[in-house]
Amino acid sequence: MAIERPGPVRWLYYQYGGTLPPTYRDWVLRDATCSTWVLRVCLRGLLHVLPLIALLFGVLWWAGGSWPIALGSVLLGVLVVLRIVLTSSVESVDARLARHGFPPGHASAVRSQLDADAAARYRATWRGEHF
Repeated sequence: MAIERPGPVRWLYYQYGGTLPPTYRDWVLRDATCSTWVLRVCLRGLLHVLPLIALLFGVLWWAGGSWPIALGSVLLGVLVVLRIVLTSSVESVDARLARHGFPPGHASAVRSQLDADAAARYRATWRGEHF
């Protein structure tokens, strides 16, 4: 059974904090627990500030006339946003799943179980008695 993915409009709505219909419940769980979940959270955070970044860069470039200073200022702002997003990533993903009807802390529990399964597979493969 394939997981139903949202279309571009619903995906964008989801990225900006919207709740998807129950048909996308499996996709939301996969989004929050796959191996690239941290990267997805970072991209989501950058997507949130992209309009502001573009506006700020345009204003700084227009007002100062020096694009390297404008670019440096915007990049420093992006680094601050990434730090804030990363420090709250676990809580924000758990809250996102809770909005979609999962119990609180479900994403963290699923990721912990997936990590434990991967560690067990590693130990079975590379730490067996044949080495």
